[in-house]
Amino acid sequence: MLVIGLTGGIATGKSSVSKLLKAKNVPVVDADLLAREVVLPGTKGLKNIVKEFGPDILLEDGNLDRKKLGEIVFNDEGKRKKLNAIVHPAVRWAMFRKVVQYWVGGKKYCVLDVPLLIEGGVWQWVGQVVVVYCSTDIQLQRLMNRDSSTREEASPRINAQLPIADKVAYADYVIDNSGTPQELSANVDTFVEKLDKEMGSLWWIGYILPFVSLFTAAKMLISRRLRGRPRTSQADKTK
Repeated sequence: MLVIGLTGGIATGKSSVSKLLKAKNVPVVDADLLAREVVLPGTKGLKNIVKEFGPDILLEDGNLDRKKLGEIVFNDEGKRKKLNAIVHPAVRWAMFRKVVQYWVGGKKYCVLDVPLLIEGGVWQWVGQVVVVYCSTDIQLQRLMNRDSSTREEASPRINAQLPIADKVAYADYVIDNSGTPQELSANVDTFVEKLDKEMGSLWWIGYILPFVSLFTAAKMLISRRLRGRPRTSQADKTK
């Protein structure tokens, strides 16, 4: 089974692509959704957060007070690192379980929707990296329209992230979202068609013979880690 990492920047349209993929019955693992699940009441993640930050971090119903936690870690890098050390491993393990479930279910491929795919190093553990792209000018305008914010309010949020052009440098495939929703849908169609063509009709061999899948995955991961940052020039781009 091919595992694909999907990422983008704020307001580039990653969530729209994820929804389009789900509509086409492509298995999608949503890291943001899992990040919420791993800190639900009764989870080890929430217990560790309370142990680190105190019981005042909880709402009356026992759920995590995300606003209060955000205020605590926003301007404190040390506390933010402690929070990430609790949440990130739990999310990665949850993603792994989801991937195994899809593999056992006989899926040809699945998509990991991860906002910090590049920054968190997860790109090194997937078979392909897909970046949803639009220019910085379009990104800024969409963010302003989406949040009814000014240029002065929106620009720092974009600048706080890894530039989208830098993310493209890691991409095996780029989905262009510079146009209309209809054009984006067509570009996603092209991407899925490309995936189906790449997998061909022999994908089931790896499912029936697990050692073939394990050997292929190990070879790919070793190659990606030895290569380091992927090359921009060889990344495909939808038109």
